[in-house]
Amino acid sequence: METYQFDFQAMGCPCELRLAAVDRSLANEVARICTSETQRFESKYSRYRTDSVTSQVNNASGRHPVTIDPEVAAILDYSGVCYVQSNGLFDITSGVLRQLWNKNMRRLPTDSELDFYLEKVGWKKIEMSSNEVFLPIKGMQLDFGGVVKEYVADVLAAKARSMGIEHGLINLGGDICIIGSQPDGTPWSIGVTHPTESNCAIAVIELSEGAVTTSGGYERYFDIDGVRYSHLINPETGWPVEGLLSASVAAPTSIVAGSLTSIALLKTPEDGIRFLEECATPYFAVDQQLGCHGNLGDIRYA
Repeated sequence: METYQFDFQAMGCPCELRLAAVDRSLANEVARICTSETQRFESKYSRYRTDSVTSQVNNASGRHPVTIDPEVAAILDYSGVCYVQSNGLFDITSGVLRQLWNKNMRRLPTDSELDFYLEKVGWKKIEMSSNEVFLPIKGMQLDFGGVVKEYVADVLAAKARSMGIEHGLINLGGDICIIGSQPDGTPWSIGVTHPTESNCAIAVIELSEGAVTTSGGYERYFDIDGVRYSHLINPETGWPVEGLLSASVAAPTSIVAGSLTSIALLKTPEDGIRFLEECATPYFAVDQQLGCHGNLGDIRYA
């Protein structure tokens, strides 16, 4: 049995499928279905598309509710669970704060600017039923970026399994689902990028099942007056967080691994590590001093 690799771009990141199949035609068909499904999710949830459900809800803010289907309702429900579990730090309405913090910024925002946008942030402000959602304040926004990609990875893994794939790996920009071991029985080796040296791995994680997600504040940032700020914003203060440089979490599903990773990164380094410890899930984290924490992965320094 041969393992076939397929690479493509979607949801703003590089994506990779590794599929062990009895022949190339099966691998090609699974890859076609997975790629098409990824594009469907991107079209449906991207905030950059005017016809997406995200844009429809956001454009209707302060005016009227928008009808949603069960899939959107389920993702919203899970986002609410994350909000509660994170004590308000994981908030899919906080994307509006990107208008204050972005790579084009040349100065820090004023208190009045922060107050203006913070008024539009707050999961509890959303009015939602099983088939409708309404953002009551004009200018409020939903951003599914912290949930959908992980959800898609799980969907693709399930589809690949249903089509006969017993050994494979789905990687959507660092959100990884594992479908069994490699064909020879060995686990898949997943490198964790060094936060300050992009050409090497700081750790290698080996998995034969489940999912692992890696993310970090070092991946996207902006400089203002010589100070580097993370793209991760605290929705309560409106300021970028100074948390862990990187966090990786292994869990049965990508959406769970991803949400735990995101929540940990939104906390202070100490609180982030404490949170992961309390979750009793395998994790690997790198703090601001490049100190490594956790019980997941063999540490390999460059």
